[in-house]
Amino acid sequence: MATALVTGGTAGIGNAFCRHLVARGYDLVIVARDVDRMNTLATELHQAYGAEVEVLPADLSVAADVTRVAERVEDADRPVDLVVNNAGFGLHAKLLDKDELGLQRRAMDVMCWAVLELSTAAGRAMKARGRGTIINVASTSAWIMSGNYSAVKAWCLSFTQGLANELHGTGVKVSALCPGWVHTEFHDRAGINAGTLPDIVWVDVDTLVQSALDDAEAGKVISVPTLKWKAAIQIAQHAPRWSMRLVSRALSSSRQKKK
Repeated sequence: MATALVTGGTAGIGNAFCRHLVARGYDLVIVARDVDRMNTLATELHQAYGAEVEVLPADLSVAADVTRVAERVEDADRPVDLVVNNAGFGLHAKLLDKDELGLQRRAMDVMCWAVLELSTAAGRAMKARGRGTIINVASTSAWIMSGNYSAVKAWCLSFTQGLANELHGTGVKVSALCPGWVHTEFHDRAGINAGTLPDIVWVDVDTLVQSALDDAEAGKVISVPTLKWKAAIQIAQHAPRWSMRLVSRALSSSRQKKK
């Protein structure tokens, strides 16, 4: 039985990955901070699918915790066949806000450094076996300029492509998933007002995850869900940068934090 490891697996996109993976026959390692939620999910998935589910508590903003998870990923006696680096959070802090520097640092620890350390651990172990899959959750925000969140996700997108180059021809598949707006609790937890966005921009989380897993299996290095978001990214890639900065300012203004 193949084993998948999912970070941030108790909620939102990570939770959907867990459910889809066990439905596809994987055993699971769930990485998150909330032990109670992980245990509840592990019990549900075992009862529903018969999957073996390991709970691995970790705060990915803590270096020692990241290294401990990386050691689990690289454990040759308990191989991990698929890694989903999903852990993250909405970052709506102003770049110039000195009081939010700690939050900005935590975002980079969780969504950059942890992704690098866990991806490279997976890459080494999988390359030695000649097979495996790594999915890093980036964002369509990587193509706009919305504070540090866009910068973090642009880094994730670029890093994942670099890793795919290093692992090309080894049997290891590497994919950057770039969601648009997805129907989960993500925005509410970040305090972001997404209520003004039209229905057309939203993506169903199950559609997203199914597409991501299929794209990774097919060897696609960049996975963008749905035709509408693929079209939007094509426009963003070819539009003048000044126009994307204008769009980014408008989007940032429309998504001000809830009062």
